[in-house]
Amino acid sequence: MAERVLSPAESGDDDRFDRLFRPSSLDEYIGQSKHKENLKVFVEAARRRKEPLDHILFCGPPGLGKTTLAYILAKEMGVTLHSTSGPAVEHKGALAGLLTKLEANDLLFIDEIHRLTPAVEESLYPAIEAFQIDIMTGDGPYATTIQLALKPFTMVGATTRTGLLTAPLLSRFGYIVRLDYYPVEDLEKIILRSARLLEVPIDPAGARELAARSRGTPRVANRLLRRARDFAEVLGKGAITGAIARTTAERLEIDSAGLDEMDRRLLTVIIEHYDGGPVGIDTIAAALSEPRDTVEDVYEPFLLQQGFLGRTPRGRIATRKAYEHLGKPTPTPAQGDMFS
Repeated sequence: MAERVLSPAESGDDDRFDRLFRPSSLDEYIGQSKHKENLKVFVEAARRRKEPLDHILFCGPPGLGKTTLAYILAKEMGVTLHSTSGPAVEHKGALAGLLTKLEANDLLFIDEIHRLTPAVEESLYPAIEAFQIDIMTGDGPYATTIQLALKPFTMVGATTRTGLLTAPLLSRFGYIVRLDYYPVEDLEKIILRSARLLEVPIDPAGARELAARSRGTPRVANRLLRRARDFAEVLGKGAITGAIARTTAERLEIDSAGLDEMDRRLLTVIIEHYDGGPVGIDTIAAALSEPRDTVEDVYEPFLLQQGFLGRTPRGRIATRKAYEHLGKPTPTPAQGDMFS
């Protein structure tokens, strides 16, 4: 898949700037107010009892701050964050190596936790329930199992696909945080804060313009800010104004609703090739020459959330809002059942 400016997934030099923009405390964190206030209470209670936090799962589309919140929790607790990902924990030995390095109350952050293998997941259960792990020593008939005690710790999982988590694993989290797309007002605050860190002048109109096109995603907002900074330095006077922000969006082919060329192409394929749907996801993926997972994980969530795309038992449909946004004539009920 070609790199997209509006992709919520980490790419290019995002990691370097994510670290620059990352808030260091819950008070500094912008957005997700309900979850933030609850986490403050849980952190304070755990600190007073000198206990680890309950195991926490962050779920939601990429780019919404799951990793950032994990780092903040470790800092608020005054402990060390040990970070890995589901695919990186290839076997039980790798898991044991991670767990035995943890100090009391440390956080073990597992990104893409839904991609743990069944064998590793099974080994994880006693670790997160009773803080112990079974280690196999020896070979063949001489093999024995040693039960090793672990220091109390907090497991923090992150996933973009909660539906792929097994019920036994999901049930072992004490608190599940479902992150949602950010409103424009919160993204505006994030952009203004990031602009200060980059030391680039920006006016409220510029921040609002970028926020409106950021698809409810802080990572996208910060990426657009960096691109707008480039246009401001070359085409403007160094400051990001409303006009510069609009020029940035136009040059990157991002429309007023935050849709780019690939989003419009997906909707156009459904409307023009399949009469607005319903059409199966595999057919859409083939028409776009994209893997099914990419269509489901990268393109669809925002289109569904914004009401441009609909899911039915028979497949995907383009909604009336999609027709109107693309300037396509809206079919009557006689032409199809999508609006009847």
